[in-house]
Amino acid sequence: MSYEIILLGVAVLIAVGILLHHPSKTLGLPSLLIFMGVGLSLGNGEFDFVYDNLTITSTVGVIALNMIVFVGGINTSTESIKLAYKEGGILATFGVFFTTVILGLLLYPLTDWSLIICLLFAAVVSSTDAAAVFSILESKKLKLKEKTDTVLEFESATNDPVALVMVMILTGIALAPEQAISAWDIGQTLVLQIVLGIAVAFVVAKIAVWALNSIHLEEYGLIPVFVLACAIIAAYGSELAGGNILIASYVAGVIMGNGMKRGGEVTKHFFNSLSWLAQSLMFIILGLQIFPQTLFSVFALSIVPAALLMLVARPLAVQLCYLPFTQASWKKRLFISSIGLKGATPIVFSLIPAAAGVDGAIELVHMVFFIVLFSVVLQGAAIEPLAKKLKLNIDS
Repeated sequence: MSYEIILLGVAVLIAVGILLHHPSKTLGLPSLLIFMGVGLSLGNGEFDFVYDNLTITSTVGVIALNMIVFVGGINTSTESIKLAYKEGGILATFGVFFTTVILGLLLYPLTDWSLIICLLFAAVVSSTDAAAVFSILESKKLKLKEKTDTVLEFESATNDPVALVMVMILTGIALAPEQAISAWDIGQTLVLQIVLGIAVAFVVAKIAVWALNSIHLEEYGLIPVFVLACAIIAAYGSELAGGNILIASYVAGVIMGNGMKRGGEVTKHFFNSLSWLAQSLMFIILGLQIFPQTLFSVFALSIVPAALLMLVARPLAVQLCYLPFTQASWKKRLFISSIGLKGATPIVFSLIPAAAGVDGAIELVHMVFFIVLFSVVLQGAAIEPLAKKLKLNIDS
């Protein structure tokens, strides 16, 4: 198939997806379901086209995810960070860790996987998805008491980096199980990636903000282009220095989004459009990579991990994270425990061990697909009724 036909097909899919964007929001369905469904239906032999390249899919997914996280940072105000950074920060770090450990230990006696594979699978599905959370809260027009919606949004926007670091570490261990790695080594790696990611991004973003505010570009259209170049420098410069690329992207986005004195609106519009394009391409290629005929073989196997994640691991991890926050009501804790929405991020993360050659990782990819689907359908539908039942919505 020629590249002209491929470009034409992708353009048509994106155009149709834009037209379906509003109906999907009205129904409370994240756009990923539309695009992944299209990819699932087109890339597995239909029209004489078969796509199967884990390396390309993983690379495209990580780049797109990086852009989505950066845009999330741009749209995060310092006021919301001040309101939610304590609870959201604990959930985004320790919450991911606790969820990984709890779910991994629960799966170990129930499967024939090694402990490392159980923990790897748990790390892949441990984080919540910003796009899914933002989309459903916005579509339902939910404003919650006790800053609950702000905490959920902050957690979902910032927990991907910790999950990514854990997936990378556990993938390395799974590929070399004979090589002993201590908890101290893992802790050092995690801290180093976080510190370097924040430090490099902070310096680059501060210089970018200073340059933009000092040099008044006459052409406003150049401002978002300059921001994009600086975002790439911050993200990939941090990665080269040994930092975490997603942490760097988020920090750079927050600093530049809140620090610019000129061109802020045009920059946000530009990057919101770019984020939507990145999501579209990511969801399409993820759908193309997954083969429907192999999905149903793991459907039954996915039910127990999904149930353990939604009903045990996530709730228990959230309750542990909220032990220091005695002022938080039980209603707030229950709601946050019950709403751990997944999106495309776990599928992208599951491709990392698959592309690296971890044994049995392809099966994990397909299981993660169903866990994401269960989360979107069940937890997504439960947000509004649960908020009303607990009387957490502001209108109640």
